[in-house]
Amino acid sequence: MPLDFYLNATLSGALTGLVYGLMALGLSVIFGVVRVVNFAHGEMMTAAMYVAILLASAFGLDPLVAMFPVGALLFVAGYLLQRTLINPFIVRPEHTQFMLMVAVAIILVNAQLLIFGPNARNVQVEYALDSYALGDIIIDKVRVYAALAALAVAGALFAFFRFTLTGKAIRACADNHLGAQVVGLNVKQLYAITFGIGSACVGAAGCMLLLLVDVTPVQGPGYTLLAFIIVIVGGMGSLTGALVSGLLIGVTEALGGLLILPSAKSMATFAILILVLLFRPEGLLGRRA
Repeated sequence: MPLDFYLNATLSGALTGLVYGLMALGLSVIFGVVRVVNFAHGEMMTAAMYVAILLASAFGLDPLVAMFPVGALLFVAGYLLQRTLINPFIVRPEHTQFMLMVAVAIILVNAQLLIFGPNARNVQVEYALDSYALGDIIIDKVRVYAALAALAVAGALFAFFRFTLTGKAIRACADNHLGAQVVGLNVKQLYAITFGIGSACVGAAGCMLLLLVDVTPVQGPGYTLLAFIIVIVGGMGSLTGALVSGLLIGVTEALGGLLILPSAKSMATFAILILVLLFRPEGLLGRRA
């Protein structure tokens, strides 16, 4: 097989992996601060994809433009979910938190099935079949645009946590929950904002992913599992690790599908997970406890 095939697959996988990384960033932010495992993460992303489809149908919005209202909507939904439903479970045993989020995931999947049906849906954009040519390498425009949008959102998230007072307060809560309470921070409010930010990230990622794949309600659990793998490989709570791991998983899926079978993408992804757990269980950029 010519070298161009491998280069095309690697580059396409890396561009898709940036979107995966943004999706996992939302999960990493929520777990790193709130210490709640969001088992409804993928289901929230499919919900965002359906909202983007509705906006495209009603107003002709490109998914990359729709990610702003969709991200805002997911922020509000995540904020309210944390304040009203999840917050009372913060101090309860972990298994009750797991059951709560699994219940939310099941409700979301079945609600989407009732509203939109089981058939796959997508959004067609004018540049869907356009591409860039770099010598013999062909790069799809949709992947380039989606990857650039993912980098922009990730950069804005990093800047928020580093330079804003709210971002610094959230980092303080993540480092020392009790200390944050002692100095007078409203921890419950910051937890809700954090959950909203994580939800907004996955909402934006869903709009970008809509350019690349069709959506069905039953895809949610698969995306939740993929986000977990990326977060574990990158390091629990590491934002940079989530992006790096997303790139790695994207390239691994692309090369695995090319070298073996398209259906073997998941096998290659799980192989990476097993290797990381064996030789670096804290993740690529995680810190030892």
